[in-house]
Amino acid sequence: MNASLIESGTKLILEGLGVDLADRNFAETPQRVARMMRELFVPKESEHATFPEDYNDFILLHGHRMHSLCPHHLLPVEFTVSLAYIPSGQVLGLSKLARLLDECNNGPLLQEKFTRDCVARLMYLCPGTQGAACLIKGQHGCTRIRGVKSDAHFITYKLAGVFLERPELEERFFTLCRDA
Repeated sequence: MNASLIESGTKLILEGLGVDLADRNFAETPQRVARMMRELFVPKESEHATFPEDYNDFILLHGHRMHSLCPHHLLPVEFTVSLAYIPSGQVLGLSKLARLLDECNNGPLLQEKFTRDCVARLMYLCPGTQGAACLIKGQHGCTRIRGVKSDAHFITYKLAGVFLERPELEERFFTLCRDA
């Protein structure tokens, strides 16, 4: 991430809006925007330790809230994410599921791509995983404050492995996610 370019771009946007950059309320805005982008899109360093474990039912991170930006208008998107997997001899540290989601949120993104990337990343980090499932509910600023002006949520999901092969697992996943 190039903070200097973000600061320069933010300054240009403010100038384009006719903002007086000498106004004390805008004096540090370019730097604040660059810091906010870093906080939003640069995940903390993390190791993805796995641990030997014979647990063979699914593990679910339910209702994790996070934010991103849409790639079309750079407006905020609020996601509620549920991510599950069925291990096969190795489990990922529980907190690493949320970290994995942060890693996939690496810049303005489409919700559909984010959904696919979360499942792919989980399957990569836990080799031999029997299956993974991700359900994302997103509320997009671009549909809330412009265009159709709707408070609707958009739902995407991706299933892999046994979640596709065994309908009872798919049904149980969606039942447990219902309140997310």
